Amino acid sequence: MRLDEYMVELRKVEILSQAEEKILWRQFKVQQKSSARQKLIESYQPLVFKMAIPYRDMDNIMDVIQEGTVGLIEAVESYDFTRGVAFSLYAIHRIRGRMTDFLRREGKVDLPCINSDFNEQAMEVADFGPTVSEQAENHEMIGKLRQAMQRLPQNERAVLEGIYIESEEAKNIARKLELSVSHIYRLQKQAIRRVRGMLSRFMKRF
Repeated sequence: MRLDEYMVELRKVEILSQAEEKILWRQFKVQQKSSARQKLIESYQPLVFKMAIPYRDMDNIMDVIQEGTVGLIEAVESYDFTRGVAFSLYAIHRIRGRMTDFLRREGKVDLPCINSDFNEQAMEVADFGPTVSEQAENHEMIGKLRQAMQRLPQNERAVLEGIYIESEEAKNIARKLELSVSHIYRLQKQAIRRVRGMLSRFMKRF
């Protein structure tokens, strides 16, 4: 499928209301309905496209989108709807991670910037943001996450920032911190465990 054909199909996607989405998550996770799973994947496909916009001028843009879709599917499979966290916030890291890993394998590590002259049709399709309530929730969660990361030991914070914010490889972080790669992975696990503990009380509110 070409990009223009993909965008035509994308414009047919209907954005779910919060009530509709809750029903689908329950049908998929509790009742194991494959049709609900497929509907959720299709409904969030615009999120994949939104994340792929910076790569639109690449010859292999459809491969990037395909990798992002794999990330979306992984997110749908592992998402716990009972936690109340917005799925868009949860899925975006899987989608971006898949795309970035693919580009690294292809030897294209420099992320292209979004140009202001991107056509209006693409921007219309890409207008797939969270609802107002999701934005408020995401803002609060990001604030809590930043607070939690600031309380981490210096090396643990550096590892998380390097891996999840700057998208660096573990070997590069190890070289900067003058540590072994295995030590970097241990620090990553320790940091994630600490952050989860600090955020657990916040997450129970939802």
